[in-house]
Amino acid sequence: MSSIQITRADDRFRTSVGWLDSRHSFSFGPHYDPNNVGFGLLLVSNDDVVAAGTGFETHPHRDMEIVTWVLDGSLVHQDSQGHTGLIHPGLAQRMSAGRGILHSEKNDARARGLARVGPSDEVHPDEVPVRFVQMWVIPDERGVAPSYEQLDISADVGRGGLVVVASGLPRHANDRAIRIHQRDAGLLVARLDTGQSVSLPAAPYVHMYVAAGAVEVEGVGRLESGDALRIAASEGQRVTAAPGADGERTEILVWEMHSSIQL
Repeated sequence: MSSIQITRADDRFRTSVGWLDSRHSFSFGPHYDPNNVGFGLLLVSNDDVVAAGTGFETHPHRDMEIVTWVLDGSLVHQDSQGHTGLIHPGLAQRMSAGRGILHSEKNDARARGLARVGPSDEVHPDEVPVRFVQMWVIPDERGVAPSYEQLDISADVGRGGLVVVASGLPRHANDRAIRIHQRDAGLLVARLDTGQSVSLPAAPYVHMYVAAGAVEVEGVGRLESGDALRIAASEGQRVTAAPGADGERTEILVWEMHSSIQL
């Protein structure tokens, strides 16, 4: 029988420091709860809004699979392995930190030099925040060579239904956009119009995040943007896009996981 836990948007940890507004599904940075340090193999799921002209300066990572999914705006990635990527909605992106890597992530406005312009100090039309969800998964092997991968899957996601974004699951080998170094986990994304439905994977651990819009989940009820659902022993519950604020199209991020990290 499934065990289900709902985390509402307003109950998530929040970091607000002017240039960054971040909401965390699990313990992160100064926010620590020993009873909320991850779910399955997923340790981090942060919904970040980064102001124009700002971003995360160069910082290190090690032995982590980091998947970034942009919802609005665009983000520039640069790392110590020489990889540079411009990440926008519909682009699958993964960085494997492996034995160690440095990287930065910044709002694309800064990367193109689009700061404030003109004597009136007006904001450039392209100077907008970027919003993205960044997710960290424990790899199944430590000390691999750091690597980077990205692929535009906008057309696939736009058709509706669950699309495999990043996965190491053997059954996703022919369907995934990009690969992660974790054979027991995969990320799927769906963009749905009101009334469209998908079935969650039947798996030991499923984490669903409502990135935009609203859904009705079979046996659970309504979830709004920013809400998250954790299911142990998922039975493939049906998820249906519900009318959301301002007619916003629904977008959900779903992690299917077949093992759990022992912390």
